[in-house]
Amino acid sequence: MKFALFSGCNIPARVSQYADATAAVFEKLDIELVEFAEFNCCGYPVRNLDQRAFVLSAAKNLAVAEVAGLDIMAMCKCCYGSLKKAEDVLSRDQDLKRDVNAILAKEKLHYQGRVGVNHLLEVLHRDVGLKHLEPFILKPYSGLQIAVSYGCHALRPSKITGFDDPVSPVLFDELVEITGAYSVDWARKLDCCGAPLTGINDRLAMDMALNKITSAKEAGAQFLCTACPYTHLQFDWVQGRIAQSSGNWEPVAPILYPQLLGLSMGIDEQLLGLSKSSFELANITSFLMPE
Repeated sequence: MKFALFSGCNIPARVSQYADATAAVFEKLDIELVEFAEFNCCGYPVRNLDQRAFVLSAAKNLAVAEVAGLDIMAMCKCCYGSLKKAEDVLSRDQDLKRDVNAILAKEKLHYQGRVGVNHLLEVLHRDVGLKHLEPFILKPYSGLQIAVSYGCHALRPSKITGFDDPVSPVLFDELVEITGAYSVDWARKLDCCGAPLTGINDRLAMDMALNKITSAKEAGAQFLCTACPYTHLQFDWVQGRIAQSSGNWEPVAPILYPQLLGLSMGIDEQLLGLSKSSFELANITSFLMPE
């Protein structure tokens, strides 16, 4: 199994532990991930400002993967949603597709629409499969309660992404529970984390994230599990701000799914980048059962 790995902009610069953990887990699963220097921004930052620029940016990435004959695996849900959205727009607007290809031709690229776009969680759940993952779980968790945060751009618009049921998703929960952890049911599980508003309305962005974190706490979650750098950074930022102003704040540390999975597979925590996290994650190993 082989995919074109699309890391996006945030992960290499700000959440490198996501890349570390993904590389370690996929090597263990014998899945090859190929990175391309030609990849650029997915277009998400300009999606609501300039449709043409957004689609062009996304289309270049799709065209690069097409040349290699590989489907894309995105790690960021915003990147995933943007690439899926661009696919949809180009499939319906042939004039725009022609204009985009005229520009791509300057780089000897041509987008045909023959590349698949997947999120990391989809690859693990659908392409690898839970039954195939199960034998790799060498040290299952016991007594660990996790709150999964699905993220908006994977679930919606569901007719475009096809990620999971947007109202009652199970994919992420099932991937968590294959590790032996329990995925708690929590009221704000599908709420926005507030990341798109950061830098525009910080107070509202902070309130939205805090509402989610509080909801996870009330449901008994010991950790928040993420699979998107935007959500992960949002949980880090908000809880860091609260910790500075309140000495008695007990954080619900966010852990990236490949880190959670990797530990249960017996992968060394250094390879998974646990030490790079803003909050202490080493105590999660106390929930691991011995091999």
